[in-house]
Amino acid sequence: MAKPSPSYSGSKQLIALGKAIRAFRQESGLSQEALANEVGIDRSYMGGIERGEHNVAIMNLTKIAKTLKIKVSELLDAAGL
Repeated sequence: MAKPSPSYSGSKQLIALGKAIRAFRQESGLSQEALANEVGIDRSYMGGIERGEHNVAIMNLTKIAKTLKIKVSELLDAAGL
């Protein structure tokens, strides 16, 4: 399992992004595991993203948004970024 980002884990930006991802995921009716499977990442890593523990790579962020049928900009806007 990936360890939380030593420099950015718990930052307000990552927490806000994780909350936005969780809200869109729940709105879509997807479980955390289903989203992780579609994106191609481990479920526990997805949990860490939603908790703001991981500084998510742009490619994974793009895959998350595509799976949720939204634009990356919508995720960032929802997170206030």
